[in-house]
Amino acid sequence: MVCKLRVTDNTNLDEMTMKKLLPTSTAGSLPKPSWLAEPETLWSPWKLQGEELIDGKRDALRVSLQEQQRAGVDIVSDGEQTRQHFVTTFIEHLSGVDFENRQTVKIRDRYEASVPTVVGPVSRTKPVFVEDAKFLRQQTQQPIKWALPGPMTMIDTLYDAHYGSREKLAWEFAKILNQEAKELEAAGVDIIQFDEPAFNVFFDDVNEWGIACLERAIEGLKCETAVHICYGYGIKANTDWKKTLGSEWRQYEEVFPKLQKSNIDIISLECHNSRVPIELLELIRGKKVMVGAIDVASNDIETPEEVANTLREALKYVDADKLYPCTNCGMAPLSREVSTAKLDALSAGAEIVRRELSA
Repeated sequence: MVCKLRVTDNTNLDEMTMKKLLPTSTAGSLPKPSWLAEPETLWSPWKLQGEELIDGKRDALRVSLQEQQRAGVDIVSDGEQTRQHFVTTFIEHLSGVDFENRQTVKIRDRYEASVPTVVGPVSRTKPVFVEDAKFLRQQTQQPIKWALPGPMTMIDTLYDAHYGSREKLAWEFAKILNQEAKELEAAGVDIIQFDEPAFNVFFDDVNEWGIACLERAIEGLKCETAVHICYGYGIKANTDWKKTLGSEWRQYEEVFPKLQKSNIDIISLECHNSRVPIELLELIRGKKVMVGAIDVASNDIETPEEVANTLREALKYVDADKLYPCTNCGMAPLSREVSTAKLDALSAGAEIVRRELSA
């Protein structure tokens, strides 16, 4: 792996690179401090308002960054401290979406939720996360990753009363995401990740237009790009769904062949404690892979050796210079104590395998 490093004045210096085998990262969210939001509660309302909320979010970002650095995480993020929800926080900054006019829809084809309504043409009138990304860039010279919702997951988290076509709306969101992604890149972000849990559900749409929409979202970017596809947070709706999937979870098999041919640089997926046959990684041979080696649906702390075993299995199908040890998904619903212990295990397990590869 070669990650471009950017200094705090946002100047990209090609000569400043970090070459490290098995660079660790997180898939998404990390727990928020109790003074910002209710602990161990997914999508909890903010406890602060106005200027206090702005300051509180930035303080939380600093804390999250420090916890990642202390644990030895190589590619750091904001821990999603500045957003309440991984999809709707982005959408609420767009025009054409009415958050007062809510409808009940089935999300990911498995659980009902009250969602905002698309009532007119969607557009991005101003940057959404760019200032937050600039702030994170100022705090560290490590490579940074920023997550955005993917077009298909965005349309699956809304009620459309305007376009009358999931595909048409997805293409509009892809254009908007591309605008945001280009400004995030200019702000110094090294990897832009698009969260697409919907890719694990709507296979025909993914192959017909979903991946093409994702490629539209990354059009013109020079930084690395990733797509994160997992089986969701450790909430009851997701764990109940997993129980229906049988002894082998082969959903990735439906989308990996076309993703392997796509322009996306990195594919982030769930491995540890899942029933995903590890040999499915062969379908994306040649791509960089963020291998989920930490179970986010359990409070049990992985041992470094357990993490190492997951990575060893993945290395049978992923070249060592293309493997990024990661978490299965975000860890916002976990306690900070459990989350930091899991990050420690991730770094320690990656170091075990690093030494083996260098021996």
